[in-house]
Amino acid sequence: MKVLQFYRTYMPQSEGGVEQAIRQICLATGQLGVQHRVLTLAHVDTVEQIQRPEALVIRAPLQWEPASCSMGWQLFQLYREHAKWADVIHIHYPWPFADLVHVLSGVHKPVVVTYHSDIIRQRTLERLYSPLRARFFKRVGATVATSPNYMQSSLFLNALPGKKEMIPLGLDPQSYAAPDTDTLADVERQFGHDYFLFVGVLRYYKGLHTLLEAASRNRLKVVIAGSGPEEAALKAQALELGLSDVHFTGFVTDDVKAALLANCRAVVFPSCVRSEAFGVTLLEGQLYSKPLITCEIGTGTSFVNLADKTGLVVPPEDPMALALAMRRLDVDTQFAQELGNAGRQRLEKHFSGTQVGQSYYQLYQKLAEA
Repeated sequence: MKVLQFYRTYMPQSEGGVEQAIRQICLATGQLGVQHRVLTLAHVDTVEQIQRPEALVIRAPLQWEPASCSMGWQLFQLYREHAKWADVIHIHYPWPFADLVHVLSGVHKPVVVTYHSDIIRQRTLERLYSPLRARFFKRVGATVATSPNYMQSSLFLNALPGKKEMIPLGLDPQSYAAPDTDTLADVERQFGHDYFLFVGVLRYYKGLHTLLEAASRNRLKVVIAGSGPEEAALKAQALELGLSDVHFTGFVTDDVKAALLANCRAVVFPSCVRSEAFGVTLLEGQLYSKPLITCEIGTGTSFVNLADKTGLVVPPEDPMALALAMRRLDVDTQFAQELGNAGRQRLEKHFSGTQVGQSYYQLYQKLAEA
């Protein structure tokens, strides 16, 4: 079976949660015989192809990004070309330009959409976009939500007619290499042990301003790994608050990320807006048996992290509640370890790459045979 994955960004240019989710889907279903191509945009001058272990990545030049909607005119031709190769097309939402490309390209292959998030920030533009979206979803064979929480709380998903599935994101532990000893030693030399770790793109909805406020109250060590549009503002806030024990690493390699996860006390993920639909970083924390701290925002973060079972859940944008949760895990090391061990068990039971791969493989087969 041949599947074309279609999303606005992909590795190696961007390594966010959706990109990692696509990678894991490709790896898991690839073990069942599925061949994948990933069609995407990138800061390149001409169309180029990169062969990665999980898929052939076709990168078209990125030309415009109005309201963070990536566009490139060459995708229309490339989409038609690679759709001919595919048995199933897998589109990752939200990306309005993908809707336009599919509708105007005249492609009639089976389509599955993984619904990663509602459109939150561009409400006015969403109203203008809604006729195109309605036309696009009429052509979709199946829509996949990544958690029951999001399926229940999303007004758009609830109103969407047609077939809806729930398949969580997942990861294969074998796809994460253990950090080498030199990297571990270097991370320990810089940050020590038992810090509170955030990993991700520094975006507005990640709630990192609240994490800095919490750190100003409990004065615990925090490591923020990643880069993004909020980086300068967050560094300025940390400076203003006098947070000498908050460290910004910038973008980190997979090896450094693994070492950071191995040495931390807990993973803190204070996302405060529904744009955070799941949180692959939470699965990575569970992979390393680390307790999690998340906020209750009605999305998949509370599906991955069960309150008082795999971690702690606090109200969004509540610095004191977050500070107290961090302090509790810092003081009660046994409780923190129990949560981390339970998280690893939950990962293996509900979010393994094998289970996610089987679910998507069966869905691909069903759509291809319809």
